[in-house]
Amino acid sequence: MIYLLTLLTLNFSCVEKKSTEKETNRPELVVNQKTDTLKFTSGIRAIFQDSKGNYWFGSHNEGVSVYNGKSFDYLTGLPDNQIRSIQEDKNGKIWIGTSKGASVYDKGTLTNYPIKNNEPKQEWNETNGDLWFYAGEEDGIYRFDGQHMNYLIFPKSKNENPGNAYGVTGVSKDKNGKVWIATYAALFSYDGKVVTIFDGKKLNLKDNELLHIRSVLADSKGRIWIGNNGIGVLLMEANAVINFSEKHHLIHPTSQRRGDKSQPGTLEHIFAIEEDAEGNIWFGDRDTGAWKYDGKKLTNYQIDPKLNTQMIWSIYKDQNKNLIFGMAEGGIYKFNGKTFDKQF
Repeated sequence: MIYLLTLLTLNFSCVEKKSTEKETNRPELVVNQKTDTLKFTSGIRAIFQDSKGNYWFGSHNEGVSVYNGKSFDYLTGLPDNQIRSIQEDKNGKIWIGTSKGASVYDKGTLTNYPIKNNEPKQEWNETNGDLWFYAGEEDGIYRFDGQHMNYLIFPKSKNENPGNAYGVTGVSKDKNGKVWIATYAALFSYDGKVVTIFDGKKLNLKDNELLHIRSVLADSKGRIWIGNNGIGVLLMEANAVINFSEKHHLIHPTSQRRGDKSQPGTLEHIFAIEEDAEGNIWFGDRDTGAWKYDGKKLTNYQIDPKLNTQMIWSIYKDQNKNLIFGMAEGGIYKFNGKTFDKQF
């Protein structure tokens, strides 16, 4: 009898321990605040429309809001309020990448995956999954396989600019399924087997030029567009790389190419790139607003003369093929074919 009681006590203790461990990791409840207008003022870094038609807006330092067509709900409990990306998985769960980890929103709850880079993986092929996330400024990227966040190490070359880091600034998948990953210090591609680095040397940079990549787009024609903060747009096509901005005389002769404020009519600081339904390529510049390239000429647009800055953080093509622009002052604009209408 004593043996049985001891055994039962031990079993109960184990169950209690497991329950406690599970409770420690339970999803945080989402506390919703509702407003009729979007209250963000710090900039819209990410825009996404989910499979139900809701719009998700990620701010520079105020978290995430979801718009259901009538009102804005605001989520709490994220690892950080600086939002880097918003995605949806095949099960309809919304994944939010922040500067300090990722969160998944599912049926009113958030589960957080804080940045923990204690088990890095060198072999990318040992993992799978189509969800990629910013994982800090040091060495790699997160890849979610359905259960775990795998921290994958970049095969880095010697960093020619110690002030630059390998923090992920953008991810784009091309028509062949290859993933293109932008970091401040280099561009990487992953075809499911091999990870390739494109550093300053491979991208044909001049001696006075330094990479500081802020965006990347693999377009429908197989071209890779690389947006830099300082040296403009780089275009990779058929294994050749050119400075697109320089070719079109859009880098000012006096530019230091180091992130200094640009003159009007230049394309030097590209934080967002998107392709519209007609195949035009759009660039969002930090200082000079929006640019459209139709394959022959470039057209510069001022988003709104009332804004203090024309800086564009994000460009997104929604399910109706509308282009939506997220501004540094927090406003959201839609291109109507000629001008820009403020949505929120």
